[in-house]
Amino acid sequence: MRPLRALASTVAVIAASAALAACGGGSSSTKTPAANPYKLLQAGTLRVATLSDAPPNVYLKDGKFTGFDNDLFAAVAAKTGLKVEFAATDFSALLSQVATHKFDAGSSSITITEARKKTVQFTNGYDFGYFGLDVPAGSAIKSLDELKGKRVVVVQGTVQDDYATKGGLNPVRVPDYNSALNQLKTKTSDAWISPAEIGEKSAKDSGGKVVLVQKRLSPAPTAFAVAKDHPELLAVLNKGLDEVIKDGTWTKLQEQYYPGRPVPTDFKPGSGTVVFPPVNASAVPSASPTP
Repeated sequence: MRPLRALASTVAVIAASAALAACGGGSSSTKTPAANPYKLLQAGTLRVATLSDAPPNVYLKDGKFTGFDNDLFAAVAAKTGLKVEFAATDFSALLSQVATHKFDAGSSSITITEARKKTVQFTNGYDFGYFGLDVPAGSAIKSLDELKGKRVVVVQGTVQDDYATKGGLNPVRVPDYNSALNQLKTKTSDAWISPAEIGEKSAKDSGGKVVLVQKRLSPAPTAFAVAKDHPELLAVLNKGLDEVIKDGTWTKLQEQYYPGRPVPTDFKPGSGTVVFPPVNASAVPSASPTP
């Protein structure tokens, strides 16, 4: 009987030790999330996928990622106490790279669509935008409604790609905006369906070889992308976004990157509950959504 009692005592000691270890493990396990509550690839730093060739929205200047979207993202991150590390990628790969945690977030004038929601989740919308139609100088094309039978270039994976495909245009797909612009400069394509702000800047920088001939309001706002299993990160980014809208940073960046561009009267950035200083441009009625 003594050996059995000794064995029982030993088992009790082991069980107690295991319970203490579990308590200690619970304490230890709470330290890791506390140190990295948003499940970032690197605690304290947001690794963000973006583009390097799409001014004024997202681009590389003097070795630094900048543009409206990236400057806004950096301001939002600062409100949360996080640093930002941008890295360039192709737009066609950006959302999947966020979803698979190669990056913590995506910043690239990403229009919210139902199809994209199957891959990632989006912050509240922070900007409106327009589809643009860029053509070689001297082209007779003046409207998005005149593209049937034409050679139309789009950046792969964009909402402009979706628009062209659904419209039966059989577009030429390229990986980046520089490639799209070069198609027009060399007249290997008849038109480029672009994000209008990018298309307008590209036309101005083309030396007269390309012109923007039409703008049409995009059907949905743009937002930052986050992996679907990171709700804590989404919540803190939305909170920071409302803060930079309220303190005037959003307005300042609108005026800096899109001078004179009016804000549609019914567009409300962020949660829609925050009052922002008015942008120094005349508001315009909402245009009809892009078909």
